[in-house]
Amino acid sequence: MTGASTIEVLPATGRFDDFAEVVGVKKQGAGGCWCMSYRDSRASNDERPAYMARECSTEPGPGVLVYVDGEVAGWCSVAPRSTYRRLMNSRTIPHLDERDPWSIVCFVVRPGFRKRGLMHVLLDGAVEHARAHGATVVEGYPAETGGDRIDQISGYVGTTELFDEHGFSRAAETTAHAGHRVRWLMRREL
Repeated sequence: MTGASTIEVLPATGRFDDFAEVVGVKKQGAGGCWCMSYRDSRASNDERPAYMARECSTEPGPGVLVYVDGEVAGWCSVAPRSTYRRLMNSRTIPHLDERDPWSIVCFVVRPGFRKRGLMHVLLDGAVEHARAHGATVVEGYPAETGGDRIDQISGYVGTTELFDEHGFSRAAETTAHAGHRVRWLMRREL
C-alpha cells in the first residue's frame, strides 16, 4: 500500500538548479523559456540562464517551486509588479492604483506531475510567499475559459476559475489574450 505524496512549496531562492529543471530544459515542456517573457525579453537566449541564476540568488527571488516527494515538479513566477519590465510597460494589462502589487504571471508543471492539482498548490504557495515578503495585494492575469479546457501553451497564465477558487476577485478586464481568450486582472487583498 502506498501512502500519500509529500507536497511542499519553497521559494526559488537558492534553488536555481531546480528552477532550471522545470523551465530551462526544452524536454521538460517549457521550451526553454527561462521565465523571461515578462521580466526582460530583450535578454538573448544565451543570457537568460545567468539572468535567472542572479534572480534565484537574492531575496525575495523570482517565484516558488513545488516538490512532490522531494522531486521538483513545478514553478510559479511571483514577484513585485515593478520587477516585470513588460508589465510596467504594458498597454494591455492596466495598473489599477499606485500600489506595487505582487504579480503572478506564469505556472509550469512538469510532465508526469500534471493533473494532480499542483497549480492550486503553487497559487497558494505564491500568495504565501508574497505575504511573507510584505505584500499587501497580489494579482494575476488569467484567461477566461468559460468552463472549457484551455491548451497547455495558453494555460501558463492560469484560469479565472483557478484564481476564483483561491479568493481572487475580478478587478478589470484586460485587452490581453491567451489562446484567443480574454484575460482578466484578478486581485486578492492580503
